[in-house]
Amino acid sequence: MTRFFNEGELEQVATASLRAEEMVYNYFKLSSSQWLKNRYDIKTARDLAPHERVEGPFAQVLKYEGRRQDFSLGSSAFSLYHICIQDPAIVSFVAKTPKICLAPFLLYILIHELVHVVRFLRFEHRYENACEAEVTLEEEKKVHGITYDIIAPKAVSGISQVFEFYEKWY
Repeated sequence: MTRFFNEGELEQVATASLRAEEMVYNYFKLSSSQWLKNRYDIKTARDLAPHERVEGPFAQVLKYEGRRQDFSLGSSAFSLYHICIQDPAIVSFVAKTPKICLAPFLLYILIHELVHVVRFLRFEHRYENACEAEVTLEEEKKVHGITYDIIAPKAVSGISQVFEFYEKWY
């Protein structure tokens, strides 16, 4: 049976989301006008459409085309990214890996996915290339490195165990 986040875990997701947004915002020195409000949404598995659920990864970023309701012209379109958190994979992994705590793991995952979104929005990596295996592997290494650079200077309880898990990516 698929297990989604419970109420307490969802509170940890909300806390990690706020902290991740602040850390990414500060790292990239984004102004308020540059910040990603209304350009991305974070969703947990319970709220994902069937095509947004995947086996394996802890999260994925999907790109959609957004458009203001009062405009029908193509020029009013914008990219909208969904960060799709895969609760079942995360819950299962944390249950099988006692040295990894949920809160720092969620923080790492959310920062990692927000870094992808920033890189897509800045055209530092094209979303359209995200399905090409060789490009994706190289991009994942870059994003893991940036994620490490964002978190490492901060005092985050339990993060060293998460870094150990991801160390092959740096």
